Amino acid sequence: MDIKPIRQYIEYLKLSGINNVFLSSFSAKKTPIDLESLAKIYSNCEKCTLYKGRIKFVYGEGDPQTKLMLIGEGPGADENVTGRPFVGKAGQLLTKMLKAINIKRNEVYITNVIKCRPPENRNPLPMEIKTCLPYLEEQISIIKPVIILILGRVAADALLKMNTTLTKYRENIHFYNGIKTYVTYHPSALLRNPGWKKYAWIDLQKLRDDYNNLEY
Repeated sequence: MDIKPIRQYIEYLKLSGINNVFLSSFSAKKTPIDLESLAKIYSNCEKCTLYKGRIKFVYGEGDPQTKLMLIGEGPGADENVTGRPFVGKAGQLLTKMLKAINIKRNEVYITNVIKCRPPENRNPLPMEIKTCLPYLEEQISIIKPVIILILGRVAADALLKMNTTLTKYRENIHFYNGIKTYVTYHPSALLRNPGWKKYAWIDLQKLRDDYNNLEY
């Protein structure tokens, strides 16, 4: 009997705050938990105070077999209502950005560093990021993307921990746990500053070239 799935499942439960499990509930025929199941397990998370303003836990969505993963900062008002990432005006722009480089939204996996909406869409606090980051790290370990696109400085700081400007982040290709990682503007920033779209287009073209060269 392969006990690796059992150990993984126990870790999933620990992350969701469940510390007591009964081994009799496991079976050799059970398959490892998928992302949809994890979203349900974690949906009642109360590890930080952001849960108090939560309508829906915004875990992420997309193709779990993808080679491209997009990571933003956190859900906004529309996402809090629907439980889906990037569905408001910023999300609509993101879909158009992907389309511009011939990538369909359902071909990638989209998520955020923070899974619950911060009040008034403020930046998440360091402790909130620290508390929620294991969920994202687990998603990355399950999906195993070849390329990551980080949207915005807050998400870049959380993952790359350089604490620098977005301009500096954009200047180089980074590697997060060995995964090639690009950084560009968050779509909400582009809505506020349309003049930055030309710079985001430069970033997207670099990403497109790498993505098109991947072997599926």
